[in-house]
Amino acid sequence: MRLLLVEDDNHVAAALSAVLARHGFDVTHARSGEEALQALVPEGAGFGVVLLDLGLPDQDGYEVCGKIRKRTSIPVIMVTARSDVRSRIHGLNLGADDYVVKPYDTGELLARIHAVSRRTVPEETAAPVETSLHLGPVRIELPTRQVSVDGSVVQLTRKEFDLLALLAQRPGVVFRREQIISEVWRTSWEGTGRTLEVHVASLRSKLRMPALIETVRGVGYRLVAPAA
Repeated sequence: MRLLLVEDDNHVAAALSAVLARHGFDVTHARSGEEALQALVPEGAGFGVVLLDLGLPDQDGYEVCGKIRKRTSIPVIMVTARSDVRSRIHGLNLGADDYVVKPYDTGELLARIHAVSRRTVPEETAAPVETSLHLGPVRIELPTRQVSVDGSVVQLTRKEFDLLALLAQRPGVVFRREQIISEVWRTSWEGTGRTLEVHVASLRSKLRMPALIETVRGVGYRLVAPAA
């Protein structure tokens, strides 16, 4: 797999590139946001994953992520020292597929890279029988992957939509964390659980319905259908 590593520290990039190369990745190193954007021309330039450090010298990493997402659907993993939930949600809202908090374990990073690469399987292979779901003011159009609340469209990332659609197809049913991770992220790696928590928090915020997705402590989540 071709991987674009966006990292301004040459020593960090050299060490990480060596590790990635030993695991079969063809790594291209970009030292700035502009260099990264140029490397993705045209149409993503054949890269399978972008590993994006947020501390870039020429522009904010969040801004770079937004520009990447406008140009291509290549999975983006943010690398950041910011561990607070708001920062993670902001990154996901801009279209990042995952995040890794510094300092990170190399094994964790590799697992996350493999996980996001598996998420690019065409969604048409799992086409649902129903075409739309109605849950009170929430309307979910499965074919167009569009969500609206009281008629206003809500912009969701790919995985936010997948998560919401999964829970919405069986309102009131408790989905185990492991089951959600398996069906939405197509992986059994338990470290993805933190990503699940951030996606749930982001959905609650975007839909402005914090009670829509209920946390069942020690088990998982369920969707609580609102009144019509």
